[in-house]
Amino acid sequence: MKIQDSTAFVTGANRGLGLAYAKALLAAGARKVYAGARDPSTVPSLEGLVPVRIDVNHAGDIAAAAAQCGDVDLLINNAGVIGSEPLLGANGVNALDTVLNTNLHGVLAVSRAFAPVLRANGGGALVNMLSALSWTSLPGSASYSISKAAAWALTNGLRNELRGQGTLVVGVHAGYIDTDMVKDVDSPKSRPEDIAQAVLDGIEAGASEVLADDTARYVKTGFTAVPSLYLGGIPA
Repeated sequence: MKIQDSTAFVTGANRGLGLAYAKALLAAGARKVYAGARDPSTVPSLEGLVPVRIDVNHAGDIAAAAAQCGDVDLLINNAGVIGSEPLLGANGVNALDTVLNTNLHGVLAVSRAFAPVLRANGGGALVNMLSALSWTSLPGSASYSISKAAAWALTNGLRNELRGQGTLVVGVHAGYIDTDMVKDVDSPKSRPEDIAQAVLDGIEAGASEVLADDTARYVKTGFTAVPSLYLGGIPA
């Protein structure tokens, strides 16, 4: 699909990668971008950017957003959380549930609400922000990796179910991105603007998968290594 004259909805669009998506969409000629955020007052004031209240863990917010934004033909599921509690830690089970609620169940809930909207507007596209950690795990990242691996499988399932209505479903994988989420991580990071642009290019090219940076490409290639990269994580 073309970004020019599209109407997009981006979750978690008040800062970081979500805001980078919103700005890139507007720069590429999107007619309107709904900026989803738990607190709409935190969304910057930009021409063409429409703040919308949405907590992806709140069914009422999701239903209201889908009803309000009936002209959407591009959905970007960007909102996410990160967790560092070890799986075998004292709070491991609850911590995993918290991450899964946003990164998996929230993505499904928003996708279910907006799928009929996309259908009514010609199919459009649905983008899920995944991670290179969908395919491997680092010390301290297990809960996040589990959630993103599950979201990857969810994305593939949605692709099968939405193909009939003409919706392009795009899975995006990237390494660390220079946002508040990983501000304390001492590792190379991509610029949010570069990731957003790579994704928009992928949408316009009709790509089902976007490997948005070198880390994602390295990890994907590492599947065929011996031993496979996912068995040992990404080398420091």
